[in-house]
Amino acid sequence: MKKDYYEILGIGKTANNTDIKKAYRQLAIQYHPDKNHGNKESEEKFKEASEAYEILSNPEKRALYDQFGHAGIQGAGFSGFQNVEDVFSSFGDLFEDFFGFSSSKNRRQRGSDLEQETTIDFIEACFGVEKNISVQKNVPCEICERRGYPKDHPPKTCSYCHGAGQVRHAQGFFTIATTCPECNGHGKIFTKTCEECRGRGMVKKEKKLSIKIPAGVDDGLRLVLHHEGNVGERGGQAGDLYLLIHVKQHETFVRDHHHILSELPITVFQAILGTTFTVATIHGEEKIHIAPGTQSMETIILKGKGVMDIRTHKTGNHILTIKVLIPKHLTEKQKELLLEISKSMDIENQTSSENVIKKKSKKRLFGL
Repeated sequence: MKKDYYEILGIGKTANNTDIKKAYRQLAIQYHPDKNHGNKESEEKFKEASEAYEILSNPEKRALYDQFGHAGIQGAGFSGFQNVEDVFSSFGDLFEDFFGFSSSKNRRQRGSDLEQETTIDFIEACFGVEKNISVQKNVPCEICERRGYPKDHPPKTCSYCHGAGQVRHAQGFFTIATTCPECNGHGKIFTKTCEECRGRGMVKKEKKLSIKIPAGVDDGLRLVLHHEGNVGERGGQAGDLYLLIHVKQHETFVRDHHHILSELPITVFQAILGTTFTVATIHGEEKIHIAPGTQSMETIILKGKGVMDIRTHKTGNHILTIKVLIPKHLTEKQKELLLEISKSMDIENQTSSENVIKKKSKKRLFGL
């Protein structure tokens, strides 16, 4: 079972970005592979801390994690870092900020994130759905296989930085590393670039993706699809794709978190005498009993007939609100019959008695 991300970084749930970055910096220094060469346990802790930072430092991913936990992150397509190379590719600029220089492994640049929207039906949101979407994004160049140059024209090592991608300058007691001005930090200089991608190692194309939208998503939820954004330059890790979910309104049902709400209109006679109905739910038809004397706005709860909570995996209820319909147009004969019923039930006297009781109660309440 995965550990809590806040626990991994040793911070509280109210921690701000500065606190998160500070906590990660301490752990990154402690478990950095260059400091713990060959130590598998340190490498796992380094990846674990990096994964926690990846989620908590990103407002979108943090909100998703806070709301749905690990299930929400995994359902959104985040699979963590497979190796330290992924970490260096994602956080190259951050490590340069931490240590004043970046590892030679960080010459690859992480690709940018993308945003996309999709609309699904109400029922699809309740039970989950697999959607095919088209995304315009940078993908690896197939001609040069992401190298950026033809096979028969390999790049030369930069003579200025000797392949380091950085040059160091002594300033007093300190040594400052800056990006090599000759190769722009690449460490190598192309003798010829790929004509297809012009040395970038990637080209823009339309890609079709099959997205599994989990059951229980609500309107406005953003799914994070890890590594489905633009690929990075020089073999860098792909960015993420943020998918904003829009849910169409239903003609009958309304969503309230993991509960389903609907109204059940009944006649005044059905309310008085009671009856049996077959009602629609998102799970199919259900038979319900209306008790004699049912009042308008009373509710009937169909347990377990709502939506599955995406975090707890518990299913909500279907809540039916009774709406008693009072007839507006009656024939003279109908009015006479109702008047007879009214007299037989002594409704007028009963109403008057109730009003007297209410008035007396108010007087006692206000000291009148």
